[in-house]
Amino acid sequence: MLQKMKKVQVLGPKRDLQSVVDVLYHTGTVHLEDISKTILPGDTILRKMEVEKVGDIANILVKIGGIFLSLPKIRDDPQKQAQIYDELQRKSHSDLVARATYVLEELEAKTKDLATKKTDLEFTLNALDRYEKIINKIQPLESQLPVLEGFEVTVILIQREFRDVLEIIRNTLVEITRNQFELISADIDETTIATVIVFNKKYSEQVHSFIFSQNVNEIRMPSEYLGKSFHDILLMIAEKRKVSASEMSVIDEKLIQLSAEWYQELAVLKRVLEDRNEEAGVFTKFGQTEYTFVILGWIPSKYLKRTKEALKNTFGNRVIVHELEVSPEKMDEAPTFYDNPAIVKPFEYILQMVNVPKYREIDPSPILALFFPFFFGLMVGDIAYGAIILVFAIIVKHRYKMEIWLQHLMNILIISSIPAIFFGFLFGEFFGNLGEIMGWIHPITFLGITWNRVEAMVPMLIVAIAIGVFHIFLGLSLGILNAITKKSKKHAIEKAGMIMVITGLLLVIGGATKVIPDVFLSIGVVLIVVAVPMIIYGGGFFGVFEIISTVGNILSYARIMAIGMASVILALVANRLGGMMEVALLGFLIAAMLHILNIVLAMFSPFLHSFRLHIVEFNSKFYEGGGKLYKPFKNEKEGET
Repeated sequence: MLQKMKKVQVLGPKRDLQSVVDVLYHTGTVHLEDISKTILPGDTILRKMEVEKVGDIANILVKIGGIFLSLPKIRDDPQKQAQIYDELQRKSHSDLVARATYVLEELEAKTKDLATKKTDLEFTLNALDRYEKIINKIQPLESQLPVLEGFEVTVILIQREFRDVLEIIRNTLVEITRNQFELISADIDETTIATVIVFNKKYSEQVHSFIFSQNVNEIRMPSEYLGKSFHDILLMIAEKRKVSASEMSVIDEKLIQLSAEWYQELAVLKRVLEDRNEEAGVFTKFGQTEYTFVILGWIPSKYLKRTKEALKNTFGNRVIVHELEVSPEKMDEAPTFYDNPAIVKPFEYILQMVNVPKYREIDPSPILALFFPFFFGLMVGDIAYGAIILVFAIIVKHRYKMEIWLQHLMNILIISSIPAIFFGFLFGEFFGNLGEIMGWIHPITFLGITWNRVEAMVPMLIVAIAIGVFHIFLGLSLGILNAITKKSKKHAIEKAGMIMVITGLLLVIGGATKVIPDVFLSIGVVLIVVAVPMIIYGGGFFGVFEIISTVGNILSYARIMAIGMASVILALVANRLGGMMEVALLGFLIAAMLHILNIVLAMFSPFLHSFRLHIVEFNSKFYEGGGKLYKPFKNEKEGET
């Protein structure tokens, strides 16, 4: 249900503003309003708050993030971090920035230098691995290579299907080097050809430029390897890898030492600065006088005491929370705060996707949570289908824990699958009539009717329309309550007149068809005659057309019967077709495919139509919407208020 809100002003000395914002941020109860909208033109006492520069914080956070990428992560020490947090939290903006700057001076240059050296060593090790791999592949060609002074060696790798490019390379090298080169090729594996090219160094730039233009994989050997045998090169690679690995270990040890010394403070500093950075974004909503600040906002009544105590415990009587008197009309500007039980939360979520109720309106989400599963269950009405939907929803909910919207939708399916199973027992349906054929279950006889949906189409239609009448009457009754709350006499009379005219129509129909005694026909006519002027008074002459619309809304509930009937018939078709097949396996597959299709439809169609009956038919009788959600100024990482 929607919670009562209080409009408040928080006032105190300007020197305490940052600390007050910190307390409100971590208390997480105040929905902030922009006070500048309440400052009258020419007001020289109260003016908009001048925002303190926060660009330095954003810049520091970027640098801290870079340091974190360099330092190895170690285990958090909650006790030490709590102590550091208390110290940093009490610091003013300038003192906090000064401390952060000092930490950056101690760490930034060191970590950047070590990280650069580590990256270079990693690149070197990767290159050594690459050279070693290539040399091992082309070593069998070594005996064919000439040993010449002033010549350079390069290796290219070509995929076997592109081996024709070798002839192009050979012909072009003849022209570039004036035939001062050697080109030796060999199959390395099933897909790759290695080609070693030895050429005069004076043609180096032209040769490499040409090879690059051919889009082949060139492996250029470092200068220190030139003139060496492949065996010697492999020994040099092994020695260099050993030296590089040793240097890497020294760097890692230094980074570990820095992390052990600074990690705890750095982690807390990052958290505090992120909070301050986020807090700074709301400063423009505050007001100030020469010596004081003013914060305007809304607090749920249930959190008001907690907020006052949090401020008093920190600031004593220096900071006060002043409750403002607000007229009923102005209360429509209050944010809407849902505080429903967990079982209602999923339905609350999908309602928010459509429209948010105004503060003084009745919260429709508990009603949706009550009737939605009931409608869904009536339409599905199959034990097996309900059980499969339940299992499917549980699996998806478990697998996609981080998808909030999916969690809510799966919770709705889980709740709604229970009535589907219940009505499956009532209708005697287990994969349609399969349970009845097998003798496992039969439709229940109640009120003299056997509730087999195929045979009880008329009773099911009557039940659906009766549900529609009750649901619409409930919506109109809630509309009367909303009108009384808003002191809208005309709307209250209009809604009451609509209830009377629909009741009158029902009595007239019942009396005319002899379903009820004739006397009720006359009562119905009287109700209609009295109700029509009430509707015209409340909604004007166009209100008369609303009678037709309301009757249409009630008839729309026939879809509960129709969609359920369509599901039953498709299940019967699946069982009938499956039973007609001479090959049992083929019959089973056909029936299974049709039942799977029916289950998918059963998850979507009843869901959408149940929702539509509430949003279009039901809510339109009392619900205006257009409110704003309660969004407290708080640290989202600390969880719900």
